Amino acid sequence: DPTVHFLREALDKAGCSTGSNFFKVEECEQKVAGGFQSDKGVVICSNRVGFQQEVDAILAHELIHAYDHCRARNLDWTNCEHHACSEIRAANLSGDCRFKQEFNRGNFGVQKHQQASVCVRRRANLSVAMNPHCSKAEAASAVDRVWNTCYRDTRPFERAP
Repeated sequence: DPTVHFLREALDKAGCSTGSNFFKVEECEQKVAGGFQSDKGVVICSNRVGFQQEVDAILAHELIHAYDHCRARNLDWTNCEHHACSEIRAANLSGDCRFKQEFNRGNFGVQKHQQASVCVRRRANLSVAMNPHCSKAEAASAVDRVWNTCYRDTRPFERAP
C-alpha cells in the first residue's frame, strides 16, 4: 500500500525505525481492529479484519499514531487532548473517512461536503472515549479543544490524502 510505505519512510526519516518486530498480529479481546502502543508498536487484530484493504487502512491509521509519538517526544497518551489530536489526525489522514468506508459503516446521511469532518470528529470521539483516562464527556471536550489545530495538521503529508 503506497500510504503505508510513505508513512514507514516518514517514520524512518524522523528517526523512528519500523523494523519487522514493530508490527504484530494478535487476537484481540477489545472490539478494535488494531492499535499502537509506544512500547509494542502496531498491532493488527486478526480476529477483527478480513480483507487486505482493511489491514492497509488500519496500518495507515496506526502508523499516523506512531508518527505523532515519534515527532512529539513528550506525547502523553493518558492526556485526553494529546490522544484526541492524534485520533483526529489518524482519522483524517488514513482514509478512515473516505466515502466508501463511511458507506460500508452505514453512515450516509451526511452531505458529501460535510462528510469528512463529521466522520473524523465522530471517530476521534469514539477512540478517545475508549481511553481509560478519558470519560465520554472529557473525550468530546478534548476533541473540541484541539480540533482546529489538529484537523489542519497534515504532516508528514503535504495535504490530507
